[in-house]
Amino acid sequence: MSSGMFGYVNVLKTAADASWQREEILTNNIANVDTPNYKRQDLEFSTYLNSAIKSAGNSDSTLTQKVNQMDLSKVTTRTYTDHGNLSYRMDGNNVDLSTENVELASEQLNYNALVDSMNNEFSRIRSVIK
Repeated sequence: MSSGMFGYVNVLKTAADASWQREEILTNNIANVDTPNYKRQDLEFSTYLNSAIKSAGNSDSTLTQKVNQMDLSKVTTRTYTDHGNLSYRMDGNNVDLSTENVELASEQLNYNALVDSMNNEFSRIRSVIK
């Protein structure tokens, strides 16, 4: 069994963890939709993942090779507060319930796809072990 299989599973796990964190943040935004002066928060992950993939391997490496050589310690998340003035609300809150619900639904689909991918990889690993 190759260590590459585990590298791919580790990347999927890292992405699933970040997706879970983002779901929690979006849920918190929704919970604070009526809180005066609350500023929405979000999580940045994809930029860090893309940077780690680009720095792994060489320019001729395939994506699979880069994922297997990637340094996961460089793949982090960053929670930030959106101070944008995109709200027309008088109470200073910038959470738009419709946008948050769409983002949450999208993130839930992303998370479920990542979990399905991990389950498929574990099934492959089990079949190799047998």
